[in-house]
Parts: sequence; C-alpha cells; structure tokens
Amino acid sequence: MAYDVIVLGSGPGGYVGAIRAAQLGLKTAIIEKESLGGVCLNWGCIPTKALLKSAQVNEYIKHAKDYGIEATGTPQFDAVIKRSRGVADKMSKGVQFLMKKNKIDVVMGFGKLVAKGKIEVTDKDGKKQIVEGKHTIIATGGRSRQLPTMPIDGKKIIGYREAMVLPQQPKSMIIVGSGAIGVEFAYFYNSMGTKVTIVEYLPRIVPVEDEEISKELEKQYKKAGVQIMTSSEVTKVDTSGAGVKATVKTASGEMVLEADVLLSAVGVAANIEGIGLEELGIKTEKGKIVVDKYGQSNIGGIYAIGDCSPGQALAHVASKEAILCVEAIAYNEKKYHHLPEPIDYNNVPGCTYCIPEIASVGYTEKQAKEAGYDVKVGKFPLSASGKASAAGHPEGFVKVIFDAKYGEWLGTHMIGYNVTELIAETVTARKLETTYHEVLNAIHPHPTISESIKDAIEVAYGEAIHL
Repeated sequence: MAYDVIVLGSGPGGYVGAIRAAQLGLKTAIIEKESLGGVCLNWGCIPTKALLKSAQVNEYIKHAKDYGIEATGTPQFDAVIKRSRGVADKMSKGVQFLMKKNKIDVVMGFGKLVAKGKIEVTDKDGKKQIVEGKHTIIATGGRSRQLPTMPIDGKKIIGYREAMVLPQQPKSMIIVGSGAIGVEFAYFYNSMGTKVTIVEYLPRIVPVEDEEISKELEKQYKKAGVQIMTSSEVTKVDTSGAGVKATVKTASGEMVLEADVLLSAVGVAANIEGIGLEELGIKTEKGKIVVDKYGQSNIGGIYAIGDCSPGQALAHVASKEAILCVEAIAYNEKKYHHLPEPIDYNNVPGCTYCIPEIASVGYTEKQAKEAGYDVKVGKFPLSASGKASAAGHPEGFVKVIFDAKYGEWLGTHMIGYNVTELIAETVTARKLETTYHEVLNAIHPHPTISESIKDAIEVAYGEAIHL
C-alpha cells in the first residue's frame, strides 16, 4: 500500500504529525520499533513527572506538621516505580487509541530508508517489509548521550531509562550533568532518602537558565542536602568494586567520589544511525539532520523533526515542528489553504520539573544585553506572594526582562511553586507582541502565583505595590 505520508517514530513529534496528516486527508502510516508515544510518554516526560509527584507527596508527609497535620509514612520505592510505569502505560494506550481513531496504520519494527519514498521495516522476529509513501517524516528522537569516560552498563553506570526502574533504591548516587534530567532525578532520589552528589562541568547548574535561577536552585538544593560540584569533570569511573568510584577533576585538584550508582545525564544524542541517511545522501551536521524552516531535508520529500533535527530537544518543540511540517506538505498537495508560519525558536518555553520548578522563555538578562537591548528588569520574590506562603512554598522568584525603549517583553525566568503552569502567559503575550502596558492593564486573579508575573512587571517599571 502506498501512503501520502510515512512517519518514522511515534514520539510527541511523530504521533502528533501523523494525526495532523490524517486530519488533513493524507493517507498516513507510522513506524515504531518499540512503544507508541516514544521516549516522552514511556521513558521521559510523563513517567518522570509521576516519580516527581511521589517525591513531592513524600515531602508533604515529612513536613506535614508545618501544615498543622500529624502524618507519618515511609516511601515504598518499588510501589513508586510501579505507579510511574502505570501512568506511562496508560498514556501509551491513549496513543494507540488515537491511531485507530484517525485511521493511521501502525507498522511495528525498525525502519530504514532504502530509497526515496521507500522504508524497509524489520520486525522483532527479523521479518522485513517495504512501506512506500510520497513523503517521509523522520521523527526518531534521541537517547542518553554517552561519554567515553562513563560507558553506560545499565547497572552501576546508568542512563535516565535505568534510573526510572531501578530494582532497589540506592543509598548514594552521583549524577553527572545538571540539565533538566540531572536536576529532576537529583530531586527525586534526594527526596526519597538517597545521598545525591551532582557533578557539573560548567560553572553553574542548569547552565542554560538565567544566572539568578541557577544560584537560587543551587541554594535550595544545598539546603535540601544535595552536594553540588560545579566546574568539575569526571575523568574516570571504576566499577570493579561493590559500587562506583568516580575520579573528579576540580579547580583545586583531583578527588574520588564513591557511590552505589552513577547516573550519566550529560545530554541527548539523536537517533540517526542505521536509518539510511548516508545511502540517500541526506545531509547532517553536528549529529542532526539539516532541514529548512518547514522541516524538509536536502532531499525533497524527506523531512526531519524533533530531537533528530536542529531545534531544541523538547517534546513541545517536536509536536509543533510536526504540525508545521505536515501543514507545509498538505499545502503543497493542495489540501491546506496556506503555508504555515515558521517557528520562532526564541519564543520556546523551557520547563524543568524539579522542586522548586523552573520555567523560562526568551532572552536571559545577559543575552538581552549582549543583543544590544537597554533593559528594564523586574524581580518579585515569592516570599511576598500570599498564595505561595499559603501553599507552604515561599521560595523562588519571578524575573521579567523588558526593552526599555519600546516596552517589548524580552524574557521571563521563574523558579518556584507550580511556575511551569505560568510560563504560557509570557509565550502568548510575546507572540502577540504585547508590551508591559497591556499586561499591567490585564487583571490577574488574587490570590494566585500567576499574579507574581504582574508584580514583577510593576517592579521593572517602578510601580511595585507588594514590595
């Protein structure tokens, strides 16, 4: 059977693209080697949030007296892991339902491009078949990046997948890397009672965030008992004993850290090997497939989205790239009325679900100044928020950055309770080219954490009421 669109990979880019293609009247098939929903639903975004919620509940029990309640409880590590897997399985079944609902053919197996418009699919038993289609969207996602000094063995040196399903809770853990994956697992395991040490190569943790966010998270983590080593590099790992011994090079010399297990969280590598790129002459650069603003590679009719293309490696980016790509295909097939608007990658929100949560979009203060803007900066501490205090989470702040000349909203950076739910206001407002004036004239509900965004803007313009 020939298809209009074949999607290789069923993560938040692949399955979303397949559904949009089907909605636009394009006959669609999706190829998946493992589980529908990809890493995000099965081994990433969703199950990690389930783990983090269990950790948060555990924290509430430990600090119940602060809320005037007597409560005791001991976390059951295996039950926590089981709940997380149950949430992931439910979401993956939801994607199966969506495939049937939208009449999308699902082909299970490993897909390899053997010619333009032809994908050879090998199932788990080694049986091969050819799936043909006019347009191919590569959405193969990513995996844990490995460093030669820390080869993942799945037992003592682990990646994020193993960290989600460890058979028993380790007493101690070294986490190498302090991006979203590193700090989220640091919160989870520290909260559950594991002694956690973070080793970060760069001078500060969560290095992509605004510098003040990094300082605040480090302060909160150290307060919670997490050991943090920045400007430090793991040069060697010895797994010959009962646990691991990691040799760490610091500014003051070398030292050896010992722990039960080491989690390598040094980033994500795209899954582009063995899928036929070289044979077809598809151009890659720095481990990613080179694409135009609509996701098309240098070979017409072959596209790439998500972690295997150059944009940010985020689920919501993959989903939006998928929709953009499919709508461009549909437009060229005369099944859609206009070319879609390309993505503004400077207006993509980033969220990290440690506690306190981090959410940001747009320029950091440093980036805005380097870009030549004269800035107005407002910072509102959540200790001054009635809702944050009532919730028992007064830590953190909201920081906003505006262009002093025209009032353009350049960026927002937040750390604190539930802030990942608030960042969409800034994304939408920036998309609409809103200035500070419109936001201050939009009434924010009280008491909420969201009104702290308005409060921060008031600070930036010298109109602070609650400080």
